[in-house]
Amino acid sequence: EGLQSRIPDLTPQEVEGARLADTKLAMAITPHFFNLIDGNDPDCPIRRQMLPSVQETETAPWEMGDPCGEDSHSPVPGLVHRYPDRVLFLVTDRCAAYCRYCTRSRLVSNALGYDFRPNFKEQIEYIRRTPAVRDVLLSGGDALLLSDDKLRQLLTELRSIPHVEFVRIGSRIPIFLPQRITPELCSMLKEFHPLFISVHANHPRELTTEVRDGLARLADAGIPMGNQSVLLKGVNDDSVVMKALVQKLLMCRVRPLYIYQCDLINGSAHLRTSVRRGLDIMEQLRGHTTGYAVPQYVIDAPGGGGKVPIAPNYVLSHNADRVVIRNFEGKVFEYPEAPDGTPLHPRPTSIEEPELV
Repeated sequence: EGLQSRIPDLTPQEVEGARLADTKLAMAITPHFFNLIDGNDPDCPIRRQMLPSVQETETAPWEMGDPCGEDSHSPVPGLVHRYPDRVLFLVTDRCAAYCRYCTRSRLVSNALGYDFRPNFKEQIEYIRRTPAVRDVLLSGGDALLLSDDKLRQLLTELRSIPHVEFVRIGSRIPIFLPQRITPELCSMLKEFHPLFISVHANHPRELTTEVRDGLARLADAGIPMGNQSVLLKGVNDDSVVMKALVQKLLMCRVRPLYIYQCDLINGSAHLRTSVRRGLDIMEQLRGHTTGYAVPQYVIDAPGGGGKVPIAPNYVLSHNADRVVIRNFEGKVFEYPEAPDGTPLHPRPTSIEEPELV
C-alpha cells in the first residue's frame, strides 16, 4: 500500500511482486533513486530494475540460486576464492537498495534466511595465510554501507598483509546514495592507495548531478573507477542508450569496464536479453565511439566458471600465411602471418572469396 500511494499506476505484476518481495529479495529503494522512477511509464528503465514483479517467482530452465558457483568456492564464510590470485570478500548482506536481478539474491537482505554472519577475523586470517592472494575485492551487499571507522579498520588490516597489493571496493552506493560519498570518506580512502572502486550504473539517467558530484570527489581523491553494467531487457539493451551511458561515464572519469550478460539467477528471465543482442550492441560501440568508452562484454560461466569475454568475430580466417579481418565498417583486410612477423611470401593482390566462408 505504501508503494501504491507513491506510484498509483502500479501494474498487476508489480502489485503482486511487491506483496511477495520479502519471500525472495526484500524491496528497498533509496529516496534519491526512487525519485528517478517515472510513475506514469511501466517501462521506465529505473522502475524495471527496482520494482519487484510477480515474474520473479517463475524459475526458467537453466536458472539457479547461485549461478556463479560462489558457495562452492568459499573456503571460509564470506570469502570466495575463485581465481588464483584474488578473493571476493563479502563484508555485509545489506545494500542501500536491491536490484531485482541481483546475482546474490540468495544472500542479500536475508529474505531467504541465508543467515550471513561473516567473521572478519576468519576472513582476514585466510588471506594472511594464503600468499597467492594479491588482490582483494570488498563487496557484499555493499561495502560502502560500512561506517568510515569500520572501513578504515578493515582496510588497515588488509594493508598490513605484505602480499596484498591491490584492494578494490565494489559498490552501487555512488549511484543509489551519492550523499554517502562525503569528503571525509574520500579523504580516508585516499590513505589506502592503490585503491580502486568498481561502480554499477546501468542507464544514463542514473548519472544525476548528485551522482556526478560524488564520483568527482572520488576521482579527485585519486581513486581510479571502473563501471560494471548488467545488460537488461528494457533498460539498456539498446545501442543508443548504451553509447550514451558509456560516454557519460567517461565524462565522470569512470572507465566503462564490463557489460555483464545477466546471470542465470532464479526469476530473472523477464530481464535477460539474448547473447546475440549483447554482441550487436558491442558491434555498435567498437569503432563508433572512443576506445576508452568500449567495455568488455562478459558472461559469468554458469556454475562457477568465472568471467568469459564474448566479442563479435572480427577474424574471418587465419592460416599459416595471413589473417583476414574485418573492421567496424564491415570492410575486409588482411595481415601477414609469420613466426617472427616477417612474411616470406608476396603480398596477394586480392582476397579470395573462399577465405571469407
